[in-house]
Amino acid sequence: MYDNWIDANRVCVIGAGTMGSGIAAHLANLGFQVSLLDVTREACEVGFERAKAAKPPHFFVPERAGSIRLGGIDESLSWIAEADWVCEAIIEKLEAKQSLFATIEPQLRPDAMISTNTSGLQISLLAEGRSKSFRDRFLGTHFFNPPRYLKLLELIPTDVTDPVAITTMRRFLEEKVARRVVVAKDTPGFIANRYGMWSMFLATQVAEKLRLTVEEVDLITGQFLGRPRSGSFRLNDLVGLDIMQDIAKNLIERCPGDPHILPTLDMTPSMAFLLERGWIGEKTGHGFYRKEGKELFVFDIETRAYRQRLEPSIPSITRNASLPIGERIRATLADRDEAGSYLRDYLIPVLQYANFLREEVSDSVLDFDRVMMWGFGWQLGPFELIDAIGAEHLGIDAPKFYDGSKQRSFGGAYIPILTEPDYITLSDAPVIEKKDTYSIRDLGDGIYALAIETKNGLITPALVDDLTTLLESRTLNRFVLTSAAPSFSVGFDLKFFDTAIVNGDRESIVSALQKLQHLGELLETHSCVAAVCGYTLGAGLELAMSCSQIVTLADAQIGLPEMKVGLFPGGRGTTLMRLYNQVNGKRLAEAARSIALGLVSGNAEEARILGYLRASDVTCFHPDRLLSTAKKLAQEATSAPRPVWVQFEGPINGLIDREMEGLHQRGSLSDYDKLIADRIRAIFAKSTSYENALELERKEFADLAFKALSHARIRHMLENGKPLRN
Repeated sequence: MYDNWIDANRVCVIGAGTMGSGIAAHLANLGFQVSLLDVTREACEVGFERAKAAKPPHFFVPERAGSIRLGGIDESLSWIAEADWVCEAIIEKLEAKQSLFATIEPQLRPDAMISTNTSGLQISLLAEGRSKSFRDRFLGTHFFNPPRYLKLLELIPTDVTDPVAITTMRRFLEEKVARRVVVAKDTPGFIANRYGMWSMFLATQVAEKLRLTVEEVDLITGQFLGRPRSGSFRLNDLVGLDIMQDIAKNLIERCPGDPHILPTLDMTPSMAFLLERGWIGEKTGHGFYRKEGKELFVFDIETRAYRQRLEPSIPSITRNASLPIGERIRATLADRDEAGSYLRDYLIPVLQYANFLREEVSDSVLDFDRVMMWGFGWQLGPFELIDAIGAEHLGIDAPKFYDGSKQRSFGGAYIPILTEPDYITLSDAPVIEKKDTYSIRDLGDGIYALAIETKNGLITPALVDDLTTLLESRTLNRFVLTSAAPSFSVGFDLKFFDTAIVNGDRESIVSALQKLQHLGELLETHSCVAAVCGYTLGAGLELAMSCSQIVTLADAQIGLPEMKVGLFPGGRGTTLMRLYNQVNGKRLAEAARSIALGLVSGNAEEARILGYLRASDVTCFHPDRLLSTAKKLAQEATSAPRPVWVQFEGPINGLIDREMEGLHQRGSLSDYDKLIADRIRAIFAKSTSYENALELERKEFADLAFKALSHARIRHMLENGKPLRN
């Protein structure tokens, strides 16, 4: 019955509020045929307009919004019968959801998936009164907001859900909906809200009890604890105090037997004060933080007024920050300053509560940990953190929860953690060779990972030399070119150019470009795939474009921003853009425009529009499957010959010139930008061959580097991290 689920393509989302519209947008980004319904078409359009204006944006490109069909249940109920999957996401009210299911059940296909997006309502209660067929395939699919950016999905079956439906739905959500799935028990708040919300409330309570500032608490509970930089109060603003209050009320009502719920889930005085005024966080512009122009103001818990943000300084944080996470927390717990006091009153109870809850809400400590890592951005889940700190320092009487590749079951035995080859990471792959600039790791099946090891994937002359020596002297039959950093590459080392300019050393610049161009040509002779994520800029993109294929995460920021530092791509970037966009004059003019403006895409789809990705390049929508996707492609990759240089018989020079002149007149290009753009135009329109284009790249790049305005841009970027427009 469930065989067709994995190939489902038509989805009907019911509810055009924040979550419903966000889910619809995420699915449309992935290429699903999406229908979005609300009570009426007008209500649907109003909700969807809010989604289109959301920041950060729900859609990769605005055009994706146009692919979603909008309608009302009053007129378009029949759309449900067309759907392979019906995902309900209306208001979090039990009676409203039950009534809706009674209305739509007659329309459901007998083989369709049916799920509810809820953050805490009991799934079994929602299915009361429905047929056996409905209840067999009914599941909770708890997306996290915003769905495009948060990869966790809690999948919640009931006691009567068909086990085959659970496993098939999980596979579908992981493979086609690009989510990391944790199966949670049908308990109040599941794992994320039952535990995560309790932790959020306690963080605020302890701050008020110890009379610490918002800034101090966010410093303690941010990266120092292995959590996102936002810390606790910024997270409150992002979630919204109104949402926090609603979830807390639900948990208080449904968990009378949990002795930890009250008084922890009571609204604190500061939260109540902000709620009363409607200052509920990010969506109103007021919360614990408030931004006015470029200035950030902070709510003072003591005075109940906003003030300018103060940079906190806590001795134990400064002293212990560089230690491994378990050691630094252990050391800080013993300190008598603000951080030590806070961690004793906050972190110890938080980890003790995880130990109290684990069997009630989850099937394993690994599932519990994954929810907090994937849904809340924790570096370590609570049980990994207990092991890292040491249970004896936390008042927890328990053996280690993990032993190498095993986890301790609730029965006390250590059981193997299943390997997941689809989610392989660099750290999972054995190191074959490692240098300061690169490492080689064995991905299995005859595929290697050649990983850039420089900070932020910086392309340095030493890296270029080492990779060249490697590829010329050693046979790597098939490999994935990637980076050990969170970003593939931030581009070439500007300090090198700055030093060469100061020393008047033109030859070293020309030589560095020649070596970079040669390395790209070497990559072209290999069966290799580039796996890129985060920033993929400048020379990093030039090397990626030299591989047989690029596999990019959907949200990678890709581009050739050399214009921002008074230069243009000189490591084959300009030439490759010319080669891969020579479909016609219009496309060439668009590609030249991308380089001339130094554009960087916000995602892979934008990168395709800007000309940075080729038709054969692949977008990986699943945030944790980049390396496994690249590995599979590398198994089939062949060294791809670069396109033959096409000499156009037409006004290519004029087309590009008009494009640049128009940008100049509109103020998009300064006078100096226009000068650089003319060099790009010359390579695109006047080069007679591939070799001639490379020669022009080196010459024009070196000429620009020694111009005062270019050097000023390079210096400004190095000193301020921002571009200078001169």
